[in-house]
Amino acid sequence: MSAKLLMVILPCFLVGCVSLDPHYDRPKDAVSTTTPTGDAYRNLQGTAANYRDISWQDYVLDAKLRQVVAMALDSSRDLREAVASVKSAHAQYGEERADLFPSLSAGVSGTRSRALTGEGNQTALSNSYTAEGSVSSFELDLFGKNQSLTRQQYETYLGTLEGARSTRLTVLYNTVDYWLQLAADRSNLAIAKETAESARQSLEVTRKRMQNGVDSMVDVASAETTYQSAQADVASYTTSVAQDKNALDLVVGKSVPDNLLPERIESIGNALRSVPAGVSSDALNNRPDVLQAEHNLKAANANIGAARANFFPSISLTTSGGVGSSDLSSLFKNGAGVWSFAPSISLPIFKGGYNVAYLNYTKAQKEYYVAVYEKAVQTAFQEVADALARRGTINDQLNSQRNNVAASQTYYHLADLRYQNGVDTYLNALTAQRTLYTARTSLVSVEQAYYQNLNTFYKVMGGGTALKESELKL
Repeated sequence: MSAKLLMVILPCFLVGCVSLDPHYDRPKDAVSTTTPTGDAYRNLQGTAANYRDISWQDYVLDAKLRQVVAMALDSSRDLREAVASVKSAHAQYGEERADLFPSLSAGVSGTRSRALTGEGNQTALSNSYTAEGSVSSFELDLFGKNQSLTRQQYETYLGTLEGARSTRLTVLYNTVDYWLQLAADRSNLAIAKETAESARQSLEVTRKRMQNGVDSMVDVASAETTYQSAQADVASYTTSVAQDKNALDLVVGKSVPDNLLPERIESIGNALRSVPAGVSSDALNNRPDVLQAEHNLKAANANIGAARANFFPSISLTTSGGVGSSDLSSLFKNGAGVWSFAPSISLPIFKGGYNVAYLNYTKAQKEYYVAVYEKAVQTAFQEVADALARRGTINDQLNSQRNNVAASQTYYHLADLRYQNGVDTYLNALTAQRTLYTARTSLVSVEQAYYQNLNTFYKVMGGGTALKESELKL
């Protein structure tokens, strides 16, 4: 029985001992990772933090926004698609890995037949029972073809996993971005309504002054244009607020309750944590999109090994071993041993150049994925450098814009007083009002840009992607 058992399990120990995969080296020098210099970066201070270790709960400080982000990470359809892709890729890896092992099967069969004995019309009954285990067409991976294909599928799975991490980070970024956009447009809507009300009051005053012969129709027409323009902005921002809410609901995956929506951009305070940032090779090489590109490159590298193995013979084994008996009750006691061993060798001789063409294809694919990886690194550097440039100037712009609003407020107040007291024309008061309106809406844009820069940094630095797979719920 030991010989029979050995014959069945022998293929289990015959595994590939040769790998034809090219040696893999991570592409280097795709881009310089030194911090860019220039006026835009002069105010940057502090040592860059490892954003990958900062969870989104530690980065998002606003209580309302935290709840909205949690809803998005739980309900986003984009994230569900990504998770399903990870599960599919892992299952395909399992399918490919199964080819590394023989397929073992066991069965018991029996036959009972009646046949003529050759003496008159007499018949005789005969019984036959067999129990055996078998290995069917197991390919010996002597040249590592199946090993290479398994590595290729495993790297594809890892790339899909990093793609899901990248999708998760994008969902988080988009959720925060749409929430901030809604806050900004609500501020703009409030400013437009305040300006429209002020313009309406000015229009009424101007009409009365015209009736008293103080102002002319030109002044009334000017006041009318300011009022109608503000009313148009009210309608436009009302639409924007509604569309922002729709966009936020889409990225979250469900309707966000009104009590979790922001009031105005100036009322959200420190919604996001300010963390020092900079360009580092570790941050760039460990961004999920860069890691995904590298896993795809490794998969292409393994595919070359599988293509090379096509030039070598393939050896397959079909074996079985067991016992046979004419009596079922004595099958496993006194049964006779039965076995079969059927090796086969297939040597590629002529395929019309298929193997050569396929090998050239896999090499070209590797060159393609090298370029994709290098482009991913260059894109990462450019995104981080752009965010640094914005970080280096945003505080100066924010302070200047706040001072501009204060100055515009004083300008409008004085111009309106001069007009009310008949010292100046309505044209100067109108110009001052429009200047104040523009300054206030510009301040909203700069405040939004400040928060968006913090949000962008978390994304381009791969924020929170060092978490374990279980913690990511993938």
